[in-house]
Amino acid sequence: MRRSDRRPRRSKIGIVIALGLLVLLVGGYAARSTYYSKHFLPNTVVNGIEISGMTVEAASKKMEKELSESPFEIKDNGENWKEINRADLGWKADYQPELEKIKTSQNPFRWGPQLVFAAEKQDVAGNSLDENMLNATVETIKNELNQSNETRTPTENATIEKQADGFAIIPEKQGNTINVDAAAQAFSEAVSSGKHEIDLTDYQVKPEIKKDNPQLKESLNEMNAVAKINATYSINGNTFQIPTEQINDWLTVDGEGKMDLDQAKVEAYVATLGQQYNTSTNPTLFKSTRRGDVEVPAGAYGWTINTTEEAQALKEQILQGKDFTRSPIVTGATTADKPLIGNTYVEVDLQNQHMWLYKDGNVALETDIVSGKPSSPTPPGVNYVWSKETNKVLRGLNDDGSKYASPVQYWMPIDWTGVGLHDSDWQPAYGGDLWLSRGSHGCVNTPPSVMAQMFPLVEVGTPVLVF
Repeated sequence: MRRSDRRPRRSKIGIVIALGLLVLLVGGYAARSTYYSKHFLPNTVVNGIEISGMTVEAASKKMEKELSESPFEIKDNGENWKEINRADLGWKADYQPELEKIKTSQNPFRWGPQLVFAAEKQDVAGNSLDENMLNATVETIKNELNQSNETRTPTENATIEKQADGFAIIPEKQGNTINVDAAAQAFSEAVSSGKHEIDLTDYQVKPEIKKDNPQLKESLNEMNAVAKINATYSINGNTFQIPTEQINDWLTVDGEGKMDLDQAKVEAYVATLGQQYNTSTNPTLFKSTRRGDVEVPAGAYGWTINTTEEAQALKEQILQGKDFTRSPIVTGATTADKPLIGNTYVEVDLQNQHMWLYKDGNVALETDIVSGKPSSPTPPGVNYVWSKETNKVLRGLNDDGSKYASPVQYWMPIDWTGVGLHDSDWQPAYGGDLWLSRGSHGCVNTPPSVMAQMFPLVEVGTPVLVF
């Protein structure tokens, strides 16, 4: 009987002890929770600084001290690239208001679980910088990064290059050059928010166009098509094809992966066409009536290729990817889409002192003439009749400086210096060497009867070759 009496008594004692321990634990936890009502929970890290168990005031002072004494680090692939003292930025701090917010948000009864949880890391504002000092430092960093980029490997976009069997996509290449503006902006934001570092690796220039870019693939197909087109020019009666390899050399890809042409190369090509074909500067090979092939200097009748406009128009037409034939855009008295001299023209042979009017390839009339005297010779050149007048008084100066006024019935100017074709009833005869003694002031003196026939036959715009 005694043993059975002891067992209940022992069991009651165990319960009392357990309850006592529980009361002690709860009381201890509650007491510790009271402590954390005024202190930060364990594992609290703000702006990289451990402030567990500290009051707001103490934590603020610690942060201010440690951040003011620790330099801001700019790393490059994990290695220190540059350190900047915060004092050199006019750094000042007051973290207490932000820390108060964090403290208020923490539940003091969670201090136990917080011991085993990962650190609660936060970044808060609370510091200020001298704007002028910060801007000066940012400019220094940008200059140093620009210098550093000169020795770094540049990042390259995927592009298209000419291969032996056509065009192909060349994959992008990741370099280690730094996006200077992005890195400088990141530094400014990080140091302003109280952070400790940035790594330049995060701001390396990235390829904007990669090998799987849809636009690049589309451009590849377009370029392979353009590379096969027949691009033909018709200039001054000559027809020729732009070499395919030349067009291939012009093909490029722009910053968005779109097919384009190198404008400078196209303009250079068009400029060479002008040097070769411009009738405003190059002489014209002409099959004369009596002297065979002669070179007639450029005159008032001609054209010049407008290099800028023609290069742009040529570029646009090539990019369409279709065969074409075109004549260049020109400025001048006529166009380049036909021979400068056709089958209708006036021929003035100064050596033979003779003039012919050809209409549709046939001689409509011909006559001896008297050209300019030795002191005022008729200038050779490819000219044209740019006006027609009747009953005109021609005025000018004689060799001695006196003025002259010569009435003519028919007047057809052919250049911009006052030279033209007209009747001359004061001439007793024409042809031969009369120009040496009775030559004009530069005009082509024509028998009145012939001029009367010629005037209605010649249209404005008719070429006049003087040689």
